[in-house]
Amino acid sequence: MKKQMISVIVLCAGLLSVQAQDKNGGISPEMLGQIRQSYQDTASDKALRNAIGSNSIKSLTLNQEKQVGIDTDFSVKVESKGITDQQSSGRCWLFTGLNVMRAKAIARFGLPGLEFSQTYSFFWDQLEKSNLFLQGIIDTAEKPMNDQTVEWLFKHPLSDGGTFTGVADIVGKYGLVPKEAMSETYSSEHTSLMSSLIGLKLKEYGLSLREMVQKGASVSDLEKAKTEMLGIVYRMLALNLGVPPTSFDYVRRDAQGRRVEVEHHTPMSFLEKYGDTGLLTNYVMVMNDPSREYYKCYEIEYDRHRYDGRNWTYVNLPVEEIKEMAIASLKDSTRMYFSSDVTQLDAKRGYLDVDNYDYGSLFGVTFGMDKKQRIQTFASMSAHAMTLMAVDLDEDGKPVKWMVENSWGAASGYQGHLIMTDRWFDEYMFRLVVETKYVPEKVMKLFKQKPIRLPAWDPMFAEEN
Repeated sequence: MKKQMISVIVLCAGLLSVQAQDKNGGISPEMLGQIRQSYQDTASDKALRNAIGSNSIKSLTLNQEKQVGIDTDFSVKVESKGITDQQSSGRCWLFTGLNVMRAKAIARFGLPGLEFSQTYSFFWDQLEKSNLFLQGIIDTAEKPMNDQTVEWLFKHPLSDGGTFTGVADIVGKYGLVPKEAMSETYSSEHTSLMSSLIGLKLKEYGLSLREMVQKGASVSDLEKAKTEMLGIVYRMLALNLGVPPTSFDYVRRDAQGRRVEVEHHTPMSFLEKYGDTGLLTNYVMVMNDPSREYYKCYEIEYDRHRYDGRNWTYVNLPVEEIKEMAIASLKDSTRMYFSSDVTQLDAKRGYLDVDNYDYGSLFGVTFGMDKKQRIQTFASMSAHAMTLMAVDLDEDGKPVKWMVENSWGAASGYQGHLIMTDRWFDEYMFRLVVETKYVPEKVMKLFKQKPIRLPAWDPMFAEEN
């Protein structure tokens, strides 16, 4: 290489280096010097660094002032029998919805206990979601691959998460069976790999369907291809979860466990007797999202589990109005589907309080975002569903604390439950499903508004798991 050319290259490299250092927005040497001064390596800093280097941040920040006995008495409490366990799966939404129904059935028939088969409902959920994805791909096939809706579909072909929408969509169409009619399997309790593999196949199918549409395939040809694809998905589900029963026998027992009757059922007849056929009509969902206007109705695109289902609608309300409905429901011995973040959970005690962990004192900083700002920045969202079952009221009828039945097993939290302060409820409660009879008429009228449609990727509407 000629010397002159070498000189040019060196000169160019030098110019690039200078430009990289001086470019606006970068970290200059002077700026880096100032940044480094924030850590002085004092005795206090060394002690903190040693502590953090050998311990979990959560254990170091557990607020000792809060490590007192938890008051477990509640003035209003709706009992049930048996704590469920979703294991290593994202099916909290399904467990919660079924837990609301089973509590009613246990009370109505005086049963010693009852658990609906989550595996049965989950099987149909995964098949219906697969169809929702494939049909969504057909509907958007003329759009480019970088269209935001197309991208969202390919990023989320299938998941084990969901919302109450899914409970209503799946149970309303396929009915219910008791757990003994379709029990748990390894893949139902460890859903990640199964859903991932089916999702991988769905992405492949999605590309094929797009190509068919772009080549002018007829509606009948697309339907035939989609049916064959769903046949493969069905087989994969059957191998992992078992084959859903079409009929079964159910041994009904009294509260003492004595056999009363052997009943023969289909999934739909079991739903009619022991479940709730009004999931699509007798319930509404309210939410507290201070990042949006209150007293408005919202709809989220693709917020359904069946293509032929309907996007669920929500009315956004101040948290105090949601509490009033919750209290009215609990006073009438009716549990509710409740979803929230689970930030600030002291898992060992099953206690949720905004001051459980003091991260600020450990690092010498403050974390100052409010609920609205946390939603806007994806820092907080409706991430986990549980069954709201109790509230403790003061002398003026105001809530002091709440309790939910969780689906993490009887050994977790407080005997399988979580207890939350009312302050925590204000900050991290997002959605509540309430029977319409507990909803004021002025709120019910809001559901008649034309919903404001939000995109599937909205920060508030992640699937609960």
